[in-house]
Amino acid sequence: MPTTRRQEAIKAGKIKEETHKPSASRKRSTSPSKAGQKRKRDPNAEENKGSKSHKTVTFQEQPHSKRSRVTRDDIEHKPTAQARPRASGRRASSVPHTKDDSDSRNNVYQTGTIERGHIYFFYRPKVQVEGPQSIDEVKNLHMLLIPTPPEFASGFDQGEGKKSKADPARTEEAEMKVLAPGADAVPAHYTRSTPKQRHRLVTIGKKKLPDPHGKGRKETFWGVVTSIGEDLRDVVKGLGPKEYETKTRGTRHEGAARLVARGGYALVNTEARVPSQRETHLGYNVSHPAPEDMSEVQAAFGIYSASSFVVQVKNPKAPNVAPGMSHTKEAEYPEWIMRDVFGSGNKGGRGREPYGLRFASVETPELLDYEGAQLLLIAARDGEQGLETSLGEGRGQALAAAEHQEATRRVEDVLKEIGLNPEIFPKDPLKGRWA
Repeated sequence: MPTTRRQEAIKAGKIKEETHKPSASRKRSTSPSKAGQKRKRDPNAEENKGSKSHKTVTFQEQPHSKRSRVTRDDIEHKPTAQARPRASGRRASSVPHTKDDSDSRNNVYQTGTIERGHIYFFYRPKVQVEGPQSIDEVKNLHMLLIPTPPEFASGFDQGEGKKSKADPARTEEAEMKVLAPGADAVPAHYTRSTPKQRHRLVTIGKKKLPDPHGKGRKETFWGVVTSIGEDLRDVVKGLGPKEYETKTRGTRHEGAARLVARGGYALVNTEARVPSQRETHLGYNVSHPAPEDMSEVQAAFGIYSASSFVVQVKNPKAPNVAPGMSHTKEAEYPEWIMRDVFGSGNKGGRGREPYGLRFASVETPELLDYEGAQLLLIAARDGEQGLETSLGEGRGQALAAAEHQEATRRVEDVLKEIGLNPEIFPKDPLKGRWA
């Protein structure tokens, strides 16, 4: 092949080899990541990769510019592990928010039955009152919630009340079989054989539940989660009789709390097109006393054979609106609840204030698992038909049917199932009599 003038000049020594610059037509340019490696290469190795027709000229490498063009060959020869080092090594804080991240609070809201279980109502007499005969002689009304799995999927042994190990075959069978309407609202039956049981104790303001038959605007009362735990013995101890000493009046005595009603409950979230339409209904059906034994005792506390009310949870960062709640220590929710439920700290989030919404529906039962959680109870409906309207999809009817079966149990058995000694905790209120 003909020799170029430049090659002849190099042979004649007119041009120094070191001053030679890479040709623009060279296919492979050195990438920044390989510049250091090329400087250490043997010049003889370069000659073996030269042109077929002439000797490859060895030249001195120049510092690489940031604008050096990376060829297709460079990309194809890069190891896969080095092709995307930054994508896998990004810090979470540097990743831009996606639609799923910004709408994560919408995923917290669970529709349908979010919890079901057994419900107990207690009242405690005022100090030094042995046998109250009206609500005026009552100090507190408490609502005890004991969540359980649904009856159709429970791992409870009906005979012994022991929670058995999950049987995969049984679980699959429960998932495959066609469930009756409202079965997800029916709590598993159990008899107390162990004190280990998750529970919440809610103290009701004004010592009564909101009355769905109230005149004018629906009645709205407050409730506070005063105790949560896994051991029912703590609840029994707290509800038992108390004695304490005072400097001015000496020994003071408080009688044990009285169980005034027992039944089943379900927490149901409604379907909603927008967050402002979300509602959480707590519906209950009483098994004890039986409907024919309901009397003025239950009526004084606003307890019906079947009823429901809307539940909202107060944002602990929002200012208090109830005079009697200012001294109460509020719940300390984790950041994700404050952000995803109440919208606290979200730019363009929920509510008009920096702390977010003042109140929220019970988007997840975890909202109730913090001591000091303040609940707003709004009257809804009573009666089995009203219960069905509130819970929907056959849940009210299914819950009522289950509690009608529970009503055949003896009062003594009802007391013992949560560890109440009939000699300490009077059973008269369950029979419609003050005690």
